[in-house]
Amino acid sequence: MFSKIRPLVLAILLATPSLAVDGRPIPPPGVPVPDADRASLSAGVEALTQEIEALRTQLKGKPEILALLPDVIIFQKAVDWALKYDEFFTPTLIGSAKQQLELGMQRAKELREGKPSWNSATGLVVRGYVSKIDGSVQPYGLVVPEDWTPEEKTPRRLDFWFRGRAEKSTELAFVADRLKNKGEFAPPGAIVLHPYGRYCCANKFAGEMDLFEALENARTHYKIDSNRISVRGFSMGGASAWQFGTHFAGLWAAVAPGAGFGETAEFSKVFADGKTPPPWWEQILWRWYDSTVYSANLSNTTTVAYSGEIDGQKQAADIMIRFLEKEGITIPHLIGPQTPHKYHADSKPLIEEIVTGAALKGREQKPKKVRFTTYTLIYPQMKWVKVHGLRNQWERADVSAEVEGAKIVVTTKNVTALQLDSPFQNGQPGDQIKSVTLDGQALPANWNKTELQFHREGNLWIAGALAPKVATSTKRPEICGPIDHAFMGNFVFIRPTGKPLNEKVGAWTKAEMEHAITFWRKVFRGDVKIKDDTSITLEDVANSNLILWGDPSSNTALAKILPNLPLQWTRDKIIFAGQTYAATEHAPVLIYPNPSNPAHYIVLNSGPTMREEALLNNAQQTAKLPDWAIININTPPDAKTPGEVVNAGFFDEHWRAQR
Repeated sequence: MFSKIRPLVLAILLATPSLAVDGRPIPPPGVPVPDADRASLSAGVEALTQEIEALRTQLKGKPEILALLPDVIIFQKAVDWALKYDEFFTPTLIGSAKQQLELGMQRAKELREGKPSWNSATGLVVRGYVSKIDGSVQPYGLVVPEDWTPEEKTPRRLDFWFRGRAEKSTELAFVADRLKNKGEFAPPGAIVLHPYGRYCCANKFAGEMDLFEALENARTHYKIDSNRISVRGFSMGGASAWQFGTHFAGLWAAVAPGAGFGETAEFSKVFADGKTPPPWWEQILWRWYDSTVYSANLSNTTTVAYSGEIDGQKQAADIMIRFLEKEGITIPHLIGPQTPHKYHADSKPLIEEIVTGAALKGREQKPKKVRFTTYTLIYPQMKWVKVHGLRNQWERADVSAEVEGAKIVVTTKNVTALQLDSPFQNGQPGDQIKSVTLDGQALPANWNKTELQFHREGNLWIAGALAPKVATSTKRPEICGPIDHAFMGNFVFIRPTGKPLNEKVGAWTKAEMEHAITFWRKVFRGDVKIKDDTSITLEDVANSNLILWGDPSSNTALAKILPNLPLQWTRDKIIFAGQTYAATEHAPVLIYPNPSNPAHYIVLNSGPTMREEALLNNAQQTAKLPDWAIININTPPDAKTPGEVVNAGFFDEHWRAQR
């Protein structure tokens, strides 16, 4: 499951400047572990590893029990990685590691006997799941109410709690905390889920998917009421609550951010005197995780913000409220008097009253009116409205849809394809809705069971979905870019085995691949799946985004699909978007639908596009490159870029490069 590739000497030399610019690596180096403790822990990891491998074989005929194996692996991984990567940050973690190995061995024993006690445990419970993104095992913590039983039939309220920034909270420290700390809020009768969030990325990118993967896993063990889920957090977790709240408002009964940040530019003072603003494409990509520009979506849920009066992070709620006012939305903002970066004791019960009240009421699953704003097809849906196409991605798109008697009245902006699901909880929608008025145009409501689809042809709306051939050549929710979107789904690195066109470019691509492998492990806490270009299977093409490293000479997979890419690449030149670049000193990076399977991406020569400098502040952890870029490799990679970005941009809505 885990591929282990150590950086080559050349990769190390090229990657060394990529340390954080202030000299502070993240995660930081650990404290020395005494030899006796290291030997004991290493032996414990080896013993637990052997137990895990034995259980894989012994439980093959018992899939329900085997599915619980990640609940054991979380302890093995936590200690193993802490030993391998110098991640014991305090001496107390040595004791925590010993405790976790003991818990892992105890759980392994119980699995072998078919009696997993933690499956019926209440209080603090730590569990794990296998991520669909990279096959890694990720932990999450739970607070299970004391009156819960596995046999109960009534679904429970669930609150997510997003934690604050913690550069030292690798798996070992996170699990240790989840075994002893109930957290800031533990409402009676509610299950509280503490996602790990892929370490310290403010629940962005793979950290965003962690919420949904952890929830999916929790549902296999606990009955959870979909209409009574809330998102809450403080500091970095407050930023996470804002982004989940605005992007997925229709899923939550309540949204309760505390402190944090709501966007990048103002919080980080990006345009302050003396600072060089980032390039235009990076500023556009702020629209991915800037919660401010999605603030209208909070009309679909209950929101309460909290700030300490003298907390610098009060800025987050202040700017969100400014943007909400422009949308005609007001929310309560509770302010702890003369309070720094923490909750005021008098504010907590007031917050709890609002969140619990919303949870008791439950979200309105099928409201008569839906209001939706998005900037990207990464976030295509609100309640019963789903956008399938935009005229211009990264520009504001709006949909307002309302049931009026026997019709649905819809107004849109910057939308070219739209789906309306049934706006009713029960019954056939065709019995009640006979027509749709779409931007003033009357259309019949020809229901396909419980959905209607429409698309634009010129200035007219047409009933029905886009033709399949048109749909696959158009940006759509599953395939819309930018580069970082590929790393929110299952992906595989495809390593070149042939001779590169140019040795200099070949060395750069090898070093960048090694950097991406190490970066993914440090930042997103998984081992990248890696295959040689000669070993790709039909299953890989069918199920994975393929990250192709090298050039058409060194990588046979790239050579095979190159004729179907908007790119010419020979030993002498690279031609892209009408411009020619010297192939001896340039390399293209891009994302594009896989010509062999347009349901997935191919990416050329790039991992996640943020680098070490972005790790210093969570508001800076944003996508740094758009759909494509041309890199001049004469400029060495550093903490910000893989080289000099001489050109970059977005494909249009039909995946055409702009000249």
